[in-house]
Amino acid sequence: MTGTLVLAGTPIGDVSDAPPRLAEELAGADVVAAEDTRRLRRLTQALGVTPKGRVVSYFEGNESARTPELVEELAGGARVLLVTDAGMPSVSDPGYRLVAAAVERDIKVTAVPGPSAVLTALALSGLPVDRFCFEGFPPRKAGERLGRLREVAGERRTLVYFESPHRLDDTLAAMAEVFGAERRAAVCRELTKTYEEVRRGSLAELAAWAAEGVRGEITVVVEGAPDRGPEEVDAAELARRVRVREEAGERRKEAIAAVAVEAGVPKREVFDAVVAAKHPAG
Repeated sequence: MTGTLVLAGTPIGDVSDAPPRLAEELAGADVVAAEDTRRLRRLTQALGVTPKGRVVSYFEGNESARTPELVEELAGGARVLLVTDAGMPSVSDPGYRLVAAAVERDIKVTAVPGPSAVLTALALSGLPVDRFCFEGFPPRKAGERLGRLREVAGERRTLVYFESPHRLDDTLAAMAEVFGAERRAAVCRELTKTYEEVRRGSLAELAAWAAEGVRGEITVVVEGAPDRGPEEVDAAELARRVRVREEAGERRKEAIAAVAVEAGVPKREVFDAVVAAKHPAG
């Protein structure tokens, strides 16, 4: 019999939010793989539990190397509990590689649901939550960040991002540039902690506020693009927009996709317009 991989959600701030099953799993697991063993120690002390199993580190720096070791433990029948610093493992945290490897070996994977910064921020944002998409952390480099934002400029679902406090002002400014200064958003800081704050406003207002300096764990929720209906854009204009994006550093495939979203037309129509511009008839 193979073992079981358990993904356990941990508190994003207030330790009393820990699900009751978390203490049971921490006490009973054969192996506890933790993103930060020091934080795990503080968590177990707060919960009044002592892990009986072996505790190992599992973080971005050793994730690739340690995954095969944990898979062998699972294949041998062990119950392996994976915890990260806050929230659910594998959601912008270590865990995806281990889950994928376990699934590949037909090893059971289950979860202990827990607090989620994504869902908590959505609920508190005051923005539509019936449809949303999670974009994780934006790229650190300015050019890559702008390119990624342009890819979702026409996305009508609410967007959720994680961001570090020292890059928040630059990211909000880039969002204002790409999405529009008046697009509504909410910056959720230190959720469930003593100094929890939810700042709501336009992207321009939030960028100006963040320029003064912000601390803590940050989740950004951005309103989706308004439904303006399909634009009346001729082939020459479609090709021009693709060319502008390419000159700014985007690959043609991504530029065509973004222009198609902007104009509300099929990607094939934009592709044909680009071909026609390069090989005019006559």
